[in-house]
Amino acid sequence: MDDLVSRESVKLGDSWAEGLRLAFPVMLGYIPVGFAFGVLAQKFGLSPLNALLMSLLVYAGSSQYIAIGLLAASAPWLSVVFTTFVVNLRMMLMSAALSPFLRAWSKPELALFAQQLTDETFAVHATQFAAAPPEKRTVFIINMGAQASWVLGTWLGLLGGQLVPNVEQFGLDYALPALFIALLLMQIKNRVQVAVAIATGLLSVGLLLLGMDQWNVIVAALIGATAGVVMESWTKK
Repeated sequence: MDDLVSRESVKLGDSWAEGLRLAFPVMLGYIPVGFAFGVLAQKFGLSPLNALLMSLLVYAGSSQYIAIGLLAASAPWLSVVFTTFVVNLRMMLMSAALSPFLRAWSKPELALFAQQLTDETFAVHATQFAAAPPEKRTVFIINMGAQASWVLGTWLGLLGGQLVPNVEQFGLDYALPALFIALLLMQIKNRVQVAVAIATGLLSVGLLLLGMDQWNVIVAALIGATAGVVMESWTKK
């Protein structure tokens, strides 16, 4: 009995170590971005409790930034809900991409996994699942570590908000794009993926210059992903 408990303890410790190792790059990026959100939430009049609850329950970086901007502009609550819903529609595509690896999971486990899925943890999971699906505990530890760092960053931002008059002067607004770039580089494995990544980035910038300032990233990502699938299928033939 003692040996069984000891083996389970070692196994649990290994799961925690592996999960935190995989989540570490995301956690490093989430703390400054969460800090910036906490600062902005306080400056836009959101109470500390509501800001923390948003990071705990909504937990969607870009949507949270959009939501506090709309709330600061006194937008109707229905507009806030609808806008954040539309912004988060991309999560349906991400969930669909991971669903083949989660067929044996129970509905409560799927619900918890979906609630904690973000762009960055999706990048980590997509890489790991394609190589060798990790233990279920490791997957949840990745998600929990990422969200804990986001909530911690929010809390620190709420505490230090009065000391930071302008978030942009510290470059915190660049933390999220930098995190995306780092995660993208971790996934690129061949010249086709390099070409697709560069072309998609240029397309996004081009759409932005043409006036598509809200949908440029989503449209460019959909076109780039489609082109990437077609190019991969051609190279395999």
